[in-house]
Amino acid sequence: MTLAQHPITTELILGGQKSGKSRRAELLARDWLAQSGGHRAVLIATGEAWDDEMRERIARHQRDRAERVPGLQTVEEPHDVAAAVAQLSRAHTLVVVDCLTLWLTHWTMPMGIEAMNFEQKQALALDWKAQAAMFLEAIRKPPGPVVLVGNEIGLGVIPMGREVRAFVDALGTLNQQVAQVCPRVTLMAAGLPLTLKEPR
Repeated sequence: MTLAQHPITTELILGGQKSGKSRRAELLARDWLAQSGGHRAVLIATGEAWDDEMRERIARHQRDRAERVPGLQTVEEPHDVAAAVAQLSRAHTLVVVDCLTLWLTHWTMPMGIEAMNFEQKQALALDWKAQAAMFLEAIRKPPGPVVLVGNEIGLGVIPMGREVRAFVDALGTLNQQVAQVCPRVTLMAAGLPLTLKEPR
């Protein structure tokens, strides 16, 4: 399977769990590397291993990626993704961020948030807004293509808890903001891509 018929550009790939969104990002990285010996591809992984199941999941993803796209390097950065994109993006480097949803989780629902007081939570919200603004600026006109992977979680039943509803709203807002900046937006379902936006 090749995506070479479409010029590789900055792209937001959205989808549900196991929809094929990460696989599409890997295929884009593989095709980018195949285009030129001077091309590089690097993945910014935002996941953190907070329990045994997550540790095994991350290890499995690492093994699978190494098999499918051997030239794809990995950098782990769960928090300062804006700085990582700005630092790694180059004309001959494709940057993959996988995924935006976990990145947002680290900022808006960090470990220990239950023990925070109102002022601490307000400060965290302001820090997130600043980080999101820096991130949008970093992907607006990057030197090379940036492929962003995120979840679409707003299609199901409205959650009962206030915090979860706030998270769903925040993710929907982030997805909209990123989609406005990206020349291409793709929705994945059952491993199949649906193009929502193409470069003009």
